[in-house]
Amino acid sequence: MTTISISNREILSLDLTTIVAPIDRWLTTDPKQFNLDLKLAIDYHQDPQDPRELSEIPEVRLWFIRLDAVHPYLPLILDWQAGELARYVAMLVPHQFSRKDGIQYNPEALEIWVMHRVFLLTDWLDRQQIVDRSRLKFMTQMLGYELDDGLFQLLEG
Repeated sequence: MTTISISNREILSLDLTTIVAPIDRWLTTDPKQFNLDLKLAIDYHQDPQDPRELSEIPEVRLWFIRLDAVHPYLPLILDWQAGELARYVAMLVPHQFSRKDGIQYNPEALEIWVMHRVFLLTDWLDRQQIVDRSRLKFMTQMLGYELDDGLFQLLEG
């Protein structure tokens, strides 16, 4: 596992410098091995009286939106077991928190994000000459979606 600390300054300046090096290292070594298990330690200074979760703070969400635009394959290398995928998606998809059920994504927004991500990552995997779609399928399963192999065959044309 690789933990990257993201500072308040980086968030406020939309600076991705800290995260670029480990991702570039992974990309240049062997992107076919999804073993980075990246964890992001967000050090955003928040008033102790502020009850918002990080995903409810516009500055933090904006930093994640920029990160996602620059590194759209990042969900594949996050540490899913540590909840990084759920938090990452929460930064990009409208949601609500429930004390009983935890995070509740807007269903339509989540479906759009998942399908967009499937199309984007399928193309990215093809460019990396990675034919195995199991990591992508598992990622969507973690978000409540089951992908049929027929979708990938359709995309292959």
